[in-house]
Amino acid sequence: MNSQRHDNQNTAPDDKDPQAPDAPKVAVEDVTEIPLGHNERDVAGWQRWLLYSICVLYTAFHLYSLNVAPIETWAFRISHVAGGLVIGFLLTTAATLNRTANPRALTTPQLVPLLASASAIGYAAFCIGLAWYLREVGGQPNPPDWVFEHMRYALIGGTGIALLSSWIFRSPANRVHWPDWLLSLAAIVVAAFIIFALARWRMAAGTSFVGTTEFLVSLTGILLILEMTRRVAGLALVIITGVFLFYAFAGPWLPGILEHRGYSFPRFFTYVYTDNGILGPTTAVSSTYIILFITFAAFLQASKVGDYFVNFAFAAAGRARGGPAKVSIFASGLMGMINGTSAGNVVATGSLTIPLMKKVGYHPRSAGAIEAAASTGGQIMPPIMGAGAFIMAEITGIPYTELAIAAIIPAVLYFLSVYFMVDLEARKMGMTGLRGDQLPQLGDMLRKVYLFIPIIVLIGALFMGYSVIRAGTVAMISAAVVSWLTPHWMGPRAILRALELGAKMAIPLVAVCACAGIIVGVISLTGVGARFASMLLGIAQVDVTIPIINWTIEGSGQLLAMFFAMCISILLGMGMPTTAAYAVAASVVAPGLQRLGIDPLVAHFFVFYFAVISAITPPVALAAYAASAIANTDPLRTSVTSFKVGLAAFIVPFMFFYSPALLGEGTWGEIARVVVTASIGIYLLTASVQGWFFGHMVWFLRIGLLIGALSMIAGGWMTDLLGITIGGVLVALQLLFKKQTGELAASADKGAGPPRQ
Repeated sequence: MNSQRHDNQNTAPDDKDPQAPDAPKVAVEDVTEIPLGHNERDVAGWQRWLLYSICVLYTAFHLYSLNVAPIETWAFRISHVAGGLVIGFLLTTAATLNRTANPRALTTPQLVPLLASASAIGYAAFCIGLAWYLREVGGQPNPPDWVFEHMRYALIGGTGIALLSSWIFRSPANRVHWPDWLLSLAAIVVAAFIIFALARWRMAAGTSFVGTTEFLVSLTGILLILEMTRRVAGLALVIITGVFLFYAFAGPWLPGILEHRGYSFPRFFTYVYTDNGILGPTTAVSSTYIILFITFAAFLQASKVGDYFVNFAFAAAGRARGGPAKVSIFASGLMGMINGTSAGNVVATGSLTIPLMKKVGYHPRSAGAIEAAASTGGQIMPPIMGAGAFIMAEITGIPYTELAIAAIIPAVLYFLSVYFMVDLEARKMGMTGLRGDQLPQLGDMLRKVYLFIPIIVLIGALFMGYSVIRAGTVAMISAAVVSWLTPHWMGPRAILRALELGAKMAIPLVAVCACAGIIVGVISLTGVGARFASMLLGIAQVDVTIPIINWTIEGSGQLLAMFFAMCISILLGMGMPTTAAYAVAASVVAPGLQRLGIDPLVAHFFVFYFAVISAITPPVALAAYAASAIANTDPLRTSVTSFKVGLAAFIVPFMFFYSPALLGEGTWGEIARVVVTASIGIYLLTASVQGWFFGHMVWFLRIGLLIGALSMIAGGWMTDLLGITIGGVLVALQLLFKKQTGELAASADKGAGPPRQ
């Protein structure tokens, strides 16, 4: 990609200066409407109505099961994954769509693979249907042996042909392609068989008693999950999963802590398709909390509350220096509470804020980086936290309300650091904000503050002791009720539309959580997580010694172990959505941190933060890449800049360990002191990075300011005093330098005299 071309300011000829008298008013309408993905179909006719009905039923099934009539846990999770695969295959294609040149749905070369795969998968569906019929109607618990023998080979063979066909033959943009119909049917067959044989599956899966049928069915299911993950989340997570799958079989030939005795194919693949893997914690969360809160977000979109969030941010912060950048921080924090991914948050708010940032003077790369950093911060903002908090509650057993409270101060510090970063850049560049007549009126926004009621209801219900499921459901209902006070009244049609939208928004997370479950299953089966924990413990027990002066730095081994854990968490999270990144890192890294004696709350928040900010960590930074596409700038350079903007996020997790008061663990006095000193330290850090502290700074003063910032962030009394001293000295030096340069400039102007005629 030509970075020179992308880094230029690309402004349309008719773009207006935001300070010009005739500059257009900022119009915020349908900003939360997410455009079609590069491989997402826009089906029409009867197929549109069929997909609409399936999506509505899928969401309604979850809401009914969660609130009214619960069903058996394994059957519920299996149905959840299968339904997500069905909708996903009907909705997405295997490759980027060419919407201008719509290919024919069926050509002559496609007839042979069509007949072969349709016959095979259709026969497999007939076999499992016959088995269910014989048991439910004929009273025959087990069908004849030939039924499942024929089904297993027909299923795996037909699925393989359909997968290859979906890659080879181009799909039309407005109709479901035939391979995807068959892949959807294959997903139903997999689920139908596992539920049919559930009693045996529970006992035999992952053991030497497993049969060929169970092996081939589980293999088919895993192939379908990997393909769906590739379509909705890209290749990064699929490649990482492939590495773990390779590790599961290559263990006997690997050295050191990576070695294990290896497993047979039938035992491994059936083990992964149990509650130790795909049906484990990640799918438990996606089938309950994620689907519920994604639907809640869909209700907020349908009632235009999401638009109100962005309008409110413009009214509150649009006039400030570099106003659109501060709007981005405010709006992304609000939208992040209801959005499931960093990249999705970028698309929702960045399409409006990034062009405005460019207009007030931010470099396109900075504009994209600021939006990426702000949107990533939305994933650590309570109460929803990108669904990561729900997985944390599931894994640790810590009540969700405690996690939400613990996340407040770190989230505020993160957004404060991004705010300081953009404000100092605006000061340095002499930027202005938007004019008041271009923005929504704050008074009008305050009169509509009742639109925050669904969020308040959610938080209130949680702290009143309601379960997360019940609180989310009540908040969802309140979103519909609140809409009755607005022009965007949610009637039956709008509610059904919200249910459809909820299903479509949930599909990427359903696939990602199922795929992450495969990795979790590998970690659980091979025991690599426990061995990694032992390695971290070994590192922590050896402090670093400086050889020349023979000085041993006490506690340096533990710090080194935490740094190593940080690198692994970021590496595992690269290219992965928040939910999957945390689930994988929590399985590998968090147990090791706990072996070091770190409190489970601190250990999991440490891992969670680094898994989240992998979205702005080069070279694979999904949020920064999404922002660079909107800003029309180089993705890699944008990711480097977003790393700089979000730099404080790389330090905050270490503060959890040295200052647990940041997570609310301590007296009110301790918490207040740590918050104040950490805030000052973050300001000093951002000033050092930007090179602006009451004026431009020379390089050696920036280094001194960085030392003072890290001292303030460390959290101890002595380090706080050191940081305050360094900061005070540098303030005095900068003000003295500013005064001297001002006097020199004044004397130069005076000595120049009147201009010559």
